[in-house]
Amino acid sequence: MKLMDWLNQIKWDADGLVPVIAQERDSGDVVMFAWMNRAALARTVEVGEAVYWSRSRARLWHKGEESGHTQTVHEMRLDCDNDVVLLRITQNGHQPGIACHTGRHSCFYQRLEGSAWVTADAVLKDPDQIYK
Repeated sequence: MKLMDWLNQIKWDADGLVPVIAQERDSGDVVMFAWMNRAALARTVEVGEAVYWSRSRARLWHKGEESGHTQTVHEMRLDCDNDVVLLRITQNGHQPGIACHTGRHSCFYQRLEGSAWVTADAVLKDPDQIYK
């Protein structure tokens, strides 16, 4: 098997992307969801830190390039359909780790209560202090 054949086993969508879940290795918390293309996934393996494809920026995005809140990748898993990647990571930077651009630990900070989404997790650091 060739060195990069593992990339060919992934079922990329029509835009050449695969959904990626970032889960903290130690806590088990799911901290974010993002997309990767082949280049982002290959770069992630190469540098050992999460590199995503930013659809809004239309470019590779090394997580933490602006905030300093990088993600060290310890393990990468592929689901049974080969169309979702799970990264087991350590969220670096502010402690506890901030993964969300809102200054929260996780991007999944809203919880459905009755018929309304409520904020369930506090801001750990003001985003204006993170992104200058």
